[in-house]
Amino acid sequence: MMSKQRLILTIAPSLEDELVDYLVSLETVGGFTSYPVRGYGEKRQLSIAEQVTGRQKRVQFELILPAEAIPPLLDGLREQVGSEIFYWYQDVNGSGRL
Repeated sequence: MMSKQRLILTIAPSLEDELVDYLVSLETVGGFTSYPVRGYGEKRQLSIAEQVTGRQKRVQFELILPAEAIPPLLDGLREQVGSEIFYWYQDVNGSGRL
């Protein structure tokens, strides 16, 4: 059985369209989920309102991929979308449709 990973990407809202375009162009990406989130503790490029509230608007994406697809996807993101992407990935013990 092929090992699968859950890849989570957190980006600035300004990168959302570019990231979506990149992800849908990849054959290894069968689909993904995105939703608005708030980032805390990061002091880079905060607007005045974000500095006051202490949180930053972000968009989070979740994908389930074969483990070997992660490194080339991250390399492509670095080249095609930019470096202001926070990511992590985790083992997936199971997934499917009912």
